[in-house]
Amino acid sequence: MTSTPESTPIRILIGCDTFSPDVNGAARFAERLAAGLVRRGHDVHVAAPSKKHKTVGAFRETIEGEQMTVHRIASWRWYPHDWLRFVLPWRARHYVKQILDQVKPDVIHIQSHIVIGRALAHEGAKRGIRIVATNHVMPENVLDFTLLPERAKRLFVRWGWYDADRVLRRAAAITTPTRRAADFLERNTYRRSVLPVSCGLRASDYTAIVGPREHNKLVFVGRVTLEKEIDVIIRALARLDADLNATLTIVGDGDQRKALEKLVAELGLTSRVHFTGRVSDEELRGHLTDAAVFVIASIAELQSIATMEAMASGLPIVAADAMALPHLVHHGENGYLFQAGNDRELADALTKVLTADPAEYERMQHESLTAVQAHDIDRTLDTFESLYRGTPVA
Repeated sequence: MTSTPESTPIRILIGCDTFSPDVNGAARFAERLAAGLVRRGHDVHVAAPSKKHKTVGAFRETIEGEQMTVHRIASWRWYPHDWLRFVLPWRARHYVKQILDQVKPDVIHIQSHIVIGRALAHEGAKRGIRIVATNHVMPENVLDFTLLPERAKRLFVRWGWYDADRVLRRAAAITTPTRRAADFLERNTYRRSVLPVSCGLRASDYTAIVGPREHNKLVFVGRVTLEKEIDVIIRALARLDADLNATLTIVGDGDQRKALEKLVAELGLTSRVHFTGRVSDEELRGHLTDAAVFVIASIAELQSIATMEAMASGLPIVAADAMALPHLVHHGENGYLFQAGNDRELADALTKVLTADPAEYERMQHESLTAVQAHDIDRTLDTFESLYRGTPVA
């Protein structure tokens, strides 16, 4: 695609292997990106798996309050996982060719290199369409959804990064949500000059009540899956001084819920741990506003939109010192970091927040509110508009 004036609308095709109604960071980013681009006057199309096997075709859908065309591709449920659906790789190119013939996009923005993104990168490159790629996937994380033995898993990871490189080399620009994620990608592939671009959010969508809380409510938001290590949070809760009367609300759902409910019962915490299951955006924001501290023990975050949402809600954060979380949580400033998997250290960090004097607690709140401003969605949209047009990124 040749450069176009900044005022000219762009026809953008966003390729996603996970999208609404899925609930995960990659899907949420793609939804906010697409909606933000529509608000700026661009012609946005999305290629994504079907909601059901027979739900195939182009549909006008409302995403994040904006109307756009979503091209649903026939997909099948992956039964070891609670919601994951996949498009048959050998059929993806067939569908993608049809979509490209219909849409004729100026630019393709793929959100992964797995199936739909791979097909779009291959067919788009053949047609000379500019390709921008964002990587949300580590092969290591995909292993949680497989039943492979350990030796096969190691081979899969090596092959996964090699395969990612083969797809990403077709892109004119590659982004990841954080600098650490970009470094990780560059270490494992031959790609260089990977650009960190925050997933972004609009802080004004969240309500922050500055000041100490009457109740010591801990909150976690995210998929209830292995890599989130929610069991570490539950074990840390059991270590807290009973006089703190701390509770934990787990906002989200996933394949580990039954195992975690069993752990809660074994530790005698049934009255102090609440599983909400899937909730609306309004309910999610309410849980964040009402909490005293946000806690996340995940070891696989390439950014963590949930942590940014908690920061926008004015919460101190206690997070594992793993992957991209230290980019959001500055130890001793807007919260504390703890050694991943160490529930004793997590309990100590939570105690510091819950027993902080009012002035110190409010200081951490203000630090979160200040830090999240760097992740404003308009900065993200500005950057991607420049990448789509092939103009220098500010």
